[in-house]
Amino acid sequence: MDPKIKAAIATIPEAAWVPIDYPNALFDEQAGRWVSDAEIAEITYTAFTSRKNRKVTARLLVRRVKRLNPQAAQGQDELFATYRYHAIFTDNPFILIQAEQQHRDHAIIDQVNADLIDGPLAHLPSGVFTANAVWLTLAAIAHNLLRATGTLASAFHAKARGAALRRHLIDVPARIARHGRGHIDVHLPEHWPWQHARMNAFDATHHPPSARAA
Repeated sequence: MDPKIKAAIATIPEAAWVPIDYPNALFDEQAGRWVSDAEIAEITYTAFTSRKNRKVTARLLVRRVKRLNPQAAQGQDELFATYRYHAIFTDNPFILIQAEQQHRDHAIIDQVNADLIDGPLAHLPSGVFTANAVWLTLAAIAHNLLRATGTLASAFHAKARGAALRRHLIDVPARIARHGRGHIDVHLPEHWPWQHARMNAFDATHHPPSARAA
């Protein structure tokens, strides 16, 4: 969103904006809220004009989400709507709604790939094809389990990066204490900020201990 992109977006007429509804709400990190609707438009844009013989003219797809007034609940209603804009420069030949949806799906996939590359895929490839196949399968299973654990832990961990989930919920230092009759206690760090999140995930995946006879 450099000044040239902003200037191009400003030239889009109001009648060009098309409303879209998301099948599933998306979490907007900038706004800190879930978004279920937006508007999209497009304009022809020429990029890389500062580079000799490198100019490219293609489509600039723009999605805008209405910026909510945090003081509206106090009676300070807005005089006019304000928006936040997300732009995509592409030569995608599909119609506007299809092209925007495809690029939005690509962004989700890219985020998953970045998480995997920052984790288990950092150890690939090896010199053995079958070992690569097994490791990739295990990486996918671990990724899905980690995302599910984050969803059970808290709203923050439901959208956190894989590295944060491993640091907060998995790679936790603990002291093991053994008692009589094979009973084992795990002592977690004191004043640990992610205690409640980890216990949320633990309680959701474990049945309460059975009552013992006196």
